[in-house]
Amino acid sequence: MREPAGYRSVIGRYTNRSQAIAQTMSHDILVLYYSRTGHTAQLARFIARGVEEIPGMRARLRQVPPVAPVTEVAQPPEPGEGAPYVTRQDLAECAGLAMGSPTRFGNMAAPLKYFLDSTGAEWASGALAGKPAALFTATSTMHGGQESTLLTMALPLLHHGMLIVGLPYTEAALTATLSGGTPYGASHVSGPTGDNTITEHERELARALGRRLADVARRLVASA
Repeated sequence: MREPAGYRSVIGRYTNRSQAIAQTMSHDILVLYYSRTGHTAQLARFIARGVEEIPGMRARLRQVPPVAPVTEVAQPPEPGEGAPYVTRQDLAECAGLAMGSPTRFGNMAAPLKYFLDSTGAEWASGALAGKPAALFTATSTMHGGQESTLLTMALPLLHHGMLIVGLPYTEAALTATLSGGTPYGASHVSGPTGDNTITEHERELARALGRRLADVARRLVASA
């Protein structure tokens, strides 16, 4: 059957218009964290700044609630400070995920692990499959388990089918840093008493990670 006159030009204009609309829409990167003393939360905010340096990308800051062995008082539905608590909708709607936690014996903190253990429905539905993800952490000492924490946080995300984005050595700060910053993700050394502020290199690498994650997410969305 012959195509109607002008059929291809109409379809071409529709496709071009759809692509243009997709490029101008904002897409959210979920920046999810648990923070006990505020250091991981600070890193999250620098990553969010990097995300929003990429046109069309927006950071959605969220945190996971604390957990305790024995619950005496129920947690309020919204935290007293910081970002709102994460919801299932945040996972479904994000174009990418940056996830952070302080180190607990070389691994992520229990509240973040507890949350990830509850995402079986998202795993079954493939809600995060094919989306990019990045990681960040904070420790009190230089060799307090930063890299093992970042690597173990990647494992459940790989089970979800996510694409892990790290920091390449094309970032000059990765070679120059004397504190936090790894090819596996952004990090901060807070010091034994938690007095260390985030260094210039740590800030630079956190923003670079946010930019890289957002740029990869934007490219994936555009090619879908």
